[in-house]
Amino acid sequence: MIILPIALVTAGVAALINIWLGYRIGQIRTAEKISVGDGGNLRLIARMRAQLNFAEYTPIVLILIALIEFAHGSPLWLWVVAMLFIFGRLLHPFGMDGAPYCRTIATLISMLTSAGLGLYAVSSIYLGH
Repeated sequence: MIILPIALVTAGVAALINIWLGYRIGQIRTAEKISVGDGGNLRLIARMRAQLNFAEYTPIVLILIALIEFAHGSPLWLWVVAMLFIFGRLLHPFGMDGAPYCRTIATLISMLTSAGLGLYAVSSIYLGH
């Protein structure tokens, strides 16, 4: 039996997304011959920010998913929340590249996911979830 399957799958997918985000940065670095820094290239800056934004949101969400799953099992709603978060994290880089509404939708998903998981984690102690 696998312990914490939701956290395991979500972390695995997150690792793959992080590699993909780094690859996208590398594409611009290679094409523009920028080995260090951003060289003032706006596309590179946007892609670097997309990866950093991923690094800002993902750790706490993964920790919350794992702790909630450990405390309460693997309910269907937690799978849905985890996959919704992943969807938002996949959408965000396209928004940073200029796709309309993708960045806004992704930001809302990430903030609501973080807030929802955080509130659930805090309230679960007091409400006996």
